[in-house]
Amino acid sequence: MKKLKFLLAAIFISAGLFAQTDFSGTWELNNSESKLGERSFAPNEIVIVQNGNEMSVESHMERQGQEITRTNKYTLDGKESVNPGFRDSEVKSTAVWSDDKKSLKITSKFSMQNGDMTMVTVYKMNGASLVVESSSSSSFGDRSETRVYNKK
Repeated sequence: MKKLKFLLAAIFISAGLFAQTDFSGTWELNNSESKLGERSFAPNEIVIVQNGNEMSVESHMERQGQEITRTNKYTLDGKESVNPGFRDSEVKSTAVWSDDKKSLKITSKFSMQNGDMTMVTVYKMNGASLVVESSSSSSFGDRSETRVYNKK
């Protein structure tokens, strides 16, 4: 009986140690806590659905008075995911968990008229807030910003 209790305790402890963070929810941009670039494309709201080895991120933003919604889907095992980009392009991404499973790094690459762009986006929790750090590198230069979202 003691061996069974020990085995069950070990399973629960190891499951907690290796559990990945679940970013699921509807998140609203907190402008005052975010560090946005001059010409930021930060979504005002994101809806994340994370289920097993998959995560979808639905982004809502407004540009020039028009509501834009974009949904990207990722596998969470480091395998390549392909999502639609701008002007019929494709965005190829890989998502990799940090060793402690508390942050998720998504590296995306796509082609533009003036060359290729690489974007790195890191999702992590800071208390009850979702922090999304993004950086990009292209022929237009390097950009980075930190977006902080509060759960709705």
